[in-house]
Amino acid sequence: MNTDYSFKIYTSTAQLPLNWDDVAISTIFLSKKYLEVLEKSSPENMICHFIGIFEKETLVGISLSQFLNLNKLASFGERDQCIKTAVRNIVFRNFGSQVLVLGNNMLTGQNCYALSDSIDKKKAMKALYFATTELKKIFKSKGVTIHITTYKDFSEEEIKNFAIPEFENDYQFSTQPNMIFSINENWKSEHDYIDSLSKKYRDQYKRARKRATDIQKRKLNLEDIISLEDTIYELYFHVAKNAPFNTFFLPKNHFRIFKEIFKDKFLFYGYFIGEKLIGFNTLIKNGAIMDTYFLGYDDSIQREKMLYLNMLYDMIAYSINKGFKEIVFARTALEIKSSVGAKPLKMYGLIAHNNRLVNPYMSKIFKYLEPESIWQERNPFK
Repeated sequence: MNTDYSFKIYTSTAQLPLNWDDVAISTIFLSKKYLEVLEKSSPENMICHFIGIFEKETLVGISLSQFLNLNKLASFGERDQCIKTAVRNIVFRNFGSQVLVLGNNMLTGQNCYALSDSIDKKKAMKALYFATTELKKIFKSKGVTIHITTYKDFSEEEIKNFAIPEFENDYQFSTQPNMIFSINENWKSEHDYIDSLSKKYRDQYKRARKRATDIQKRKLNLEDIISLEDTIYELYFHVAKNAPFNTFFLPKNHFRIFKEIFKDKFLFYGYFIGEKLIGFNTLIKNGAIMDTYFLGYDDSIQREKMLYLNMLYDMIAYSINKGFKEIVFARTALEIKSSVGAKPLKMYGLIAHNNRLVNPYMSKIFKYLEPESIWQERNPFK
């Protein structure tokens, strides 16, 4: 008896099975609502598909794919101007500009798939492999050749699900870690968190708060976000283009659409001096987990007022006060996140090139694709 699973590929959330969200229960980032956000406001160089995995007629698994056309980007990031960066850009332009991501390139963490408890995970990965093969054929029929295929952001335990013959030629890589802040169950307020810090890091906290005394933090509603949309985008874009590496830029309407669809589950905080918006951050309530999302700031004010560090402290305070269990701080600014108490969680992925002559050298090519980050882990607690 053939117990393998079948799959269906969807181009619109309107096509998804009625019980899609029953399978997506483990993460908000595979829910219909979130996929609708992507449908209405994904980056210009991204095309999303949604995959259903079936046991006979029953939906038992779901997944997200994102096609990225890197040729549509004016820049991959402007912070690091060096020989290695130039080589990386040449590699991408010529050998890897059309990328198929199984997972979510806009987030850190396992947002690739969700499965029913009863499912055979390795057989589900086999179905996902064949769905990926079908997606490549769909793009090929439209004149698009997929250069690189990658499955991203799995824990050490989750990556074992891919130990099947279909993936034996893929290169397994480890990326920069996901920074996770675990909230001590004994903390009931920000004061408890501050008390747990060693003197050096309590002093850091006091210094940051003192620098920002003239900054007002405001929770913005949908109307506020719409009225400030141009300034919000300028602040976001300034941070995004100065990142060490970028594969997309959000469209201007992204935060508005997110707020419209998710309402109180999407938090948008503006930071003001007088009436001038000088920074913002965003948070997403994901069950017992608080996910940090995109932010933006005026760089000259950020340094003077230690604004980014103050944002981290604000996120921690809110999450403690509201009873969340952990904060996903994602994989940028590793050292400063470490200094407030976040710990690195190693993440793994798979990557393969469509050219059989190039693919055996993916281990060497990959170091140009994924910028290395040298950082020192901190321990701020007593």
